[in-house]
Amino acid sequence: MSTVFVNIGLSLDGYLAPDGMTMANPGYRNWGAKWGKLMGWLLNQQSFREAHHFGPGGETGAVNDLVRHTSERIGANIMGKRMFDQGEQAWPEEAPFHTPVYVLTNEKREPWVRPGGTTFHFIHDGPEHALALARKSAGGRDVRIAGGADVIQQYLNLGLVDELEIALAPVLFGGGRRLFDHLSEPLPQFRIDRVLDSPGATHLRYVRQ
Repeated sequence: MSTVFVNIGLSLDGYLAPDGMTMANPGYRNWGAKWGKLMGWLLNQQSFREAHHFGPGGETGAVNDLVRHTSERIGANIMGKRMFDQGEQAWPEEAPFHTPVYVLTNEKREPWVRPGGTTFHFIHDGPEHALALARKSAGGRDVRIAGGADVIQQYLNLGLVDELEIALAPVLFGGGRRLFDHLSEPLPQFRIDRVLDSPGATHLRYVRQ
């Protein structure tokens, strides 16, 4: 069965996204600069640049290998409506997933097909149904819970997350959306599987016990 994993960047003070992060309000509390510091390490990796047509160059090495491996293992993505709404405004025509994407929402909407292999499916009957569909379409590869924080929390509370991959960046947000709010007992238990340090982020993998 597909592994279900979370793969995100996280600020040093535990925020997944800075306060006021919306495309409609780009200057609010300097969230764009904070986001850039959070994810700047990724934008410099050769495999990421190649996959997103950013041109030649980029860093190679252990972090680049990690990024490539993560991309290759994903057979489907799951995200929340808030994350989708922001991305719909910001992503290029060839959305950066290249897999089926299942969007948790109350809105009924027909699938949205994008160039490059990404199709967004809008699921309004719960996270467990979205995961069943994602597993079916993943073709034996893994399912990534892409975010945001509330969606990750739903899957943690359901006990359905097998791995947490966190890039912990040396930036303080001072507010925003916390990753580990609103969790309920019994809490899932994880063990440390890998730690990879780099100047831009410390890359942590936790595996469900």
